[in-house]
Parts: sequence; C-alpha cells; structure tokens
Amino acid sequence: MCALGEVVHLWQRDIRDDERCGCGSRFSGCAFWTQVGERAFGGWGNVDVDRVHQLRESVERTRHIPRLASATTATAEVREYASFYSRVYAAAAEVSGSRVVVDSSKHSALAHVLRWADDIDLRVVHVVRDARGVAYSWTKRVSRPETDGTEEMTRYSPGRSALLWNAHNAAFGLLARRGVPVRRIRYEEFLADPRAGLIRLADFAGVPLHPDDLAFLRPGQADLKAGHSAAGNPMRFTVGRLPLRHDDAWVNALPSSQRRLVGAVCGPMLRAYGYPINVAPEA
Repeated sequence: MCALGEVVHLWQRDIRDDERCGCGSRFSGCAFWTQVGERAFGGWGNVDVDRVHQLRESVERTRHIPRLASATTATAEVREYASFYSRVYAAAAEVSGSRVVVDSSKHSALAHVLRWADDIDLRVVHVVRDARGVAYSWTKRVSRPETDGTEEMTRYSPGRSALLWNAHNAAFGLLARRGVPVRRIRYEEFLADPRAGLIRLADFAGVPLHPDDLAFLRPGQADLKAGHSAAGNPMRFTVGRLPLRHDDAWVNALPSSQRRLVGAVCGPMLRAYGYPINVAPEA
C-alpha cells in the first residue's frame, strides 16, 4: 500500500505552491512525486492547474453532491476531473510498486466524482468521530509545517463544523447506497484496537496481511518511517514513535454551550453511529 495524503490539495499546495511533502522535501524536490508527475502527465508542468480548479468548482463542491448522487450518467466535466486523479493514482502505484494507493482526502464530493472513473477500483473507508470531538479539533490553532510555520490549518466555528459533519457523513452514506463499497470505522473503536482495525481494513481493500506487515504497531504506539503524503494532518511528518491514544480532551475543553449546540444539530446521526447525546464533563 502507498499513502498519498490528501490528493485533493495536491494541485494548489504542491504543484503551484511547492509546499513540503511528508518526507520533508519541497514537492518539486521530492524524487517520488517527480517520478509520479513524469508518468502521469509527462511532468507536473504539463498540468493545467487552473483547469483543475475550474472543474472542481463545477463538479466537486459539497453543494453538488445531490446532483452527483442522483445522476445516472456522468457529464464530460465529471469524467475529466476524475481523470486527473486516476492518472495520479495509477502513476503512484507504478512508482511505489503498490497494489493499493490511499488518498486520505476528506471531501465527500470527490468520492462521488470518483465513482464515475472506470479505471479506478474505488473503495471508501468512512472514518467517523464524535461530532463534538471534531468540532473542538477545528477550533484549535495548528501550524502547518509544510509552510514552514507561515500558515495555520483552517478553523471552523462549532456551529459550522456541526453542519459540515452532518453533510459529509450523510454523503458517504449516500455513496454506499449508490453501490460503492464503503466501510465505516469509528475513530474511538480504531484507537481501542488499531491492529484489529487495520486487519479489517486490509481485508476490505483486498490485500492479505502477513504477520510482519503490522510489526510497526506496538502497544500504545506506532513506529513510522518517512512517507510521501502530499497534504494532510501535521502528524504526517512524524518519523519514529507516534503515540496512539484516544483524544477526548473535548469532553472538558469544549464549552458546554457549544457541546450542547453540536449535540443538538448532530443528534440523529450521533445516535445512528452509537454515540451518546449527552456527555457530561469529567469531575
């Protein structure tokens, strides 16, 4: 398997802005991504980034999901936009020698677009976390290491985060009803038993695991090597020991009014996913 990070951001942050790859090098200086660009497009300089942005606005915004989900055929724009991703995936698989490439983009609309790509065997892992934990995470100030500390990750208010949580999770449920293989896994359950979670996900991806494949997992930690994530969470720069812990700081850190707001907005889906509606701060 090969983890590519959030490919949805590759066009702007990497090709155009030349931010840092997960390996630490600038995108333009990363040997892995240079080879991928050569195989996919004959070099990244041949990618019309403006066209990618134009297509994204036309087909890959959250507001387009109802249209994408209800369509019985794909438009030329949808297929063109999907082709940019399929070429990156195919090239990355070739360069890395992997059977599976993992795009950790969180845009549910992108998944709806990719279901129309005939050359992609699309399988979606739907990671769910308690909406209040997600809301608290989006309020924190977090530096983006790939910009050498000059920029911070996007922040959302708890109210906006709650609306997005509902929309994206509903969109992944809708994707499953359109026949796309979707495997849901709760963040909290994964952290409780990462080994079992990875075994289930590998089976879902159609990749048999050997005992040594999970040797990097140890009780409470993962031993990571440098990777080539194009964009994503700052922890993608971690090399060596990464502690694995269930982060529930939101229980006490998220103000009660915001906790109640998110719980009310997301209540039906929280119940559907097995989360309690009322959570009291720890004494």
